[in-house]
Amino acid sequence: MDKLYSNATIRKIKEEHNFRLSKSLGQNFLTDGNIVAKIVDSCEATEEDLVIEIGPGIGVLTAEAAEQAGKVVAVEIDKNLIPILKETLADYPNVTVVNQDILKTDVVKLIEEHGQINGKAPKGVKVIGNLPYYITTPIIMKLLEDHIPCDSITIMMQKEVAERIEAGPGSKTYGALSVAVQYYCEVEYVTTVPKEVFHPRPKVDSAVLRLDLRKEKPVDLIDEELFFQVIKGGFGQRRKTLHNALTGVHGLSKDQIAEVLAAADIAPNRRAETLSIEEFARIANIIAGE
Repeated sequence: MDKLYSNATIRKIKEEHNFRLSKSLGQNFLTDGNIVAKIVDSCEATEEDLVIEIGPGIGVLTAEAAEQAGKVVAVEIDKNLIPILKETLADYPNVTVVNQDILKTDVVKLIEEHGQINGKAPKGVKVIGNLPYYITTPIIMKLLEDHIPCDSITIMMQKEVAERIEAGPGSKTYGALSVAVQYYCEVEYVTTVPKEVFHPRPKVDSAVLRLDLRKEKPVDLIDEELFFQVIKGGFGQRRKTLHNALTGVHGLSKDQIAEVLAAADIAPNRRAETLSIEEFARIANIIAGE
């Protein structure tokens, strides 16, 4: 049998199982072995590690990860792919496929129930996946906000989203997503993936990012929820100055926001896209301390 990522194999599987790719689920299967290897190699899984895969499709990444990891738990929302995965992954006893929606899955519980390797807890947990474009951000934020006990998240996504995540202050692509992800993780851009290596071919290029979960956060916060409120308020209307954009956050008036910004030593006419994580934290901590 050809490699799982070959166009010939994908066509054969589709015909034999009468399977139709779902546009609504954002299904685009990877057909380049070098990219498959790069994603799995980048997550640096060992035989003592558990890999959680989001959206295995027909098992292209899954099979590669199973060669390196002690165990792979693949979460697939499409029930029509489950019999296909049983067939394509039959040679990998260290793979468990779970038919669930990752956005509704308790990943911590999933790790507890399926994550043991030879009766022991895994040394490390790595997340990998080729994420559907339309739910990339909700998936990433769910994993981070649920504080799942993982070391890294190595995922493919729309290139534009990857650029937003890794952007720094002053960049046009820097926004709430950049600050949120960088608060939780150190971001590494792994590789660009051209649209030509997918079946069917999407309209845009993709990119792979590795997000290493921080053991210590980059800033000390009095109130984490308030910190995210400040970020959301600041970027809610990008063209507005901070003085105007933050008015109403935590119920504060325009005059009160002016006082907060003065105390934080941040000019009121600056815009959110110019602020560092440290400056957002300073604003949030001053508000929380009042």
